[in-house]
Amino acid sequence: MSMPSQDRGRAVYVISVAAELIGAHPQTLRNYERGGLLDPSRTAGGSRRFSEADLDRLRRIQSLVNEGLNLEGVRRVLRLEDEVAKLQRELVAQDARARAEIEAERRSHRREIVPLNQAPALYRDQRRTW
Repeated sequence: MSMPSQDRGRAVYVISVAAELIGAHPQTLRNYERGGLLDPSRTAGGSRRFSEADLDRLRRIQSLVNEGLNLEGVRRVLRLEDEVAKLQRELVAQDARARAEIEAERRSHRREIVPLNQAPALYRDQRRTW
């Protein structure tokens, strides 16, 4: 069961709970933040709060570290993945705009199209020559 997208970004987990949920030590999460891999929300008092989206990112970081990447490698992979996701969103939006323009153009020409059985007959010069 997946959460609604507005709830995925809601920062509700304190660092100890977030660390437990992903199977890491809270210090590891602090190190990831210090390394620029993650930017959790902060309360007015300065406490970190993690969202489901943050937990997904943490799981991805752990996966990359477990595959043998160091933190700089993880940073580069995450940056590239973020860029690919951004470009995919732009492509989807551009596709939707193009489809809307095509449909609008098709509708504007529809009234100009006359079915063949209603088309005017061609005039043939049938003058008789005597």
